[in-house]
Amino acid sequence: MTHWSARSWREKPIQQQPTYPDTEQLKTVEHQLKMFPPLVFAEEIRALRSQLGRVSQGHGFLLQGGDCAETFADFNAPKIRDTFKVILQMAIVLTFAGSCPVTKVARMAGQYAKPRSSDLETIDGIALPSYRGDIINGPEFTAAARVPDAQRMLQAYHHSAATLNLLRAFAQGGLADLHKVHKWNMSFVAANPLKEKYLEVAEQIQSALQFMEVVGINSETNSALHETQLFTSHEALLLPYEEALTRTDTLTGLPYDCSAHMIWIGERTRQLDHAHVEFMRGIHNPIGVKIGPTTTPDDVIRLLDALNPNNEPGRMTFITRMGADNLGKALPALVRRVQAEGRDVVWSSDPMHGNTVKAENGLKTRNFDAIHQELRQFFAVHQAEGTHPGGVHLEMTGEDVTECTGGAYQISEQDLTQRYRTQCDPRLNADQVLELAFLVADSLREARQGRG
Repeated sequence: MTHWSARSWREKPIQQQPTYPDTEQLKTVEHQLKMFPPLVFAEEIRALRSQLGRVSQGHGFLLQGGDCAETFADFNAPKIRDTFKVILQMAIVLTFAGSCPVTKVARMAGQYAKPRSSDLETIDGIALPSYRGDIINGPEFTAAARVPDAQRMLQAYHHSAATLNLLRAFAQGGLADLHKVHKWNMSFVAANPLKEKYLEVAEQIQSALQFMEVVGINSETNSALHETQLFTSHEALLLPYEEALTRTDTLTGLPYDCSAHMIWIGERTRQLDHAHVEFMRGIHNPIGVKIGPTTTPDDVIRLLDALNPNNEPGRMTFITRMGADNLGKALPALVRRVQAEGRDVVWSSDPMHGNTVKAENGLKTRNFDAIHQELRQFFAVHQAEGTHPGGVHLEMTGEDVTECTGGAYQISEQDLTQRYRTQCDPRLNADQVLELAFLVADSLREARQGRG
């Protein structure tokens, strides 16, 4: 590796960064963060890399999901619990369908920064800096709220620490018990308008749990039925924050970004000669890169050369965000090239971003059918190429919001205003997420059988 340090990104061009008016305050905050304890630990990060290495070889599946952007205002235990629950509910369905372990990675405990398509937002002729996430500025459309404030990084750190503390308690304290999670799923199925479609899978899981009980495998005798492992992730957008939380592991002497177990580079910031790629190439976390429909085979190989030159399993995840109308045409050439060169990659599908549209009332939304269509195409491409469809990446919430249209409850554009709560992009609600899990389960089962 050519010269790298946690600061070397500062010598490169950079996109999507705020301009802080008080540079002395920024330095003070960065210094404080460097003194704070890490949010996650290197051994946990290595455990995730190991699991993703197995996913890349076709022996697992990555489920990554959570808020589009966490906010300080919505920081509360019920919201964290509900998103945790729905991730577990999805995981049990996918685990059973695919007959393979599901690695659970939440977009939580750090997803406070968002890239924006424009530096300015204009309302009624008034232009103000765009809202870039609570770690940077406020969502209120006032000049004062939109000024970047470095102190918000400290608030984001403390919120992330508290979220992680609660997630760890949920994961180890009984909320993740397999029997509880399945009861939640049975309740979902019973109330769903399309329950007959999902009842067969739910009843098969019920039979499997009952069989295990009969032969003495239960929550008391096997901790795997009572506990789970949940990792955290976010887009590593605000590099002063990421640098400040980068630590050298005392066991290996290697640098890890201890703000999250997994971090990713967005489609807007993956330029090879820019700051985000420079920062990410030196840390030893598993990393993701979002790739859109204009990505070329040469692009993905150059990214792999820069970010995973030693072709280490579990290091790289490509997260495709192409749109239902584009993925079938754009993805095959990329998969084929990566496969031909023997590169080790987890392929994951983000079916959300490429399917964002504006409703007649001006609200951004996404249609459930388009999301499902992109996922079906993702699985079909990998089946055709003989490669492993390694995961899904969803913007979702455990709350009963009305932000995406469609699904079994047939949310219409007129329904969006009932409970439209996102500060950025529209999320699938709990019912839509679980419906999607049962639908994806069919594709995952077929993919596993086709390769088996």
